[in-house]
Amino acid sequence: MKDENEKQKPSFGQIVLSTLAAAIGVQSNKNRERDFKAGSIKAYIAAGVIFTALFVVTLILVVKTVLGNMG
Repeated sequence: MKDENEKQKPSFGQIVLSTLAAAIGVQSNKNRERDFKAGSIKAYIAAGVIFTALFVVTLILVVKTVLGNMG
């Protein structure tokens, strides 16, 4: 049974959580091993690019809002 669980592909939610954990620099060893053994690199690259784009857009909007409110 353990081998079946390790070979199962990570779900969308697990990929998102792994991407967020990577962004802040925390990840459990168990999840890291799962990602490397059963995960598709394409899914993690796509999630990383999407997260980075959303992060940059959020920062731009926050800065524009703050500067706009300053007068």
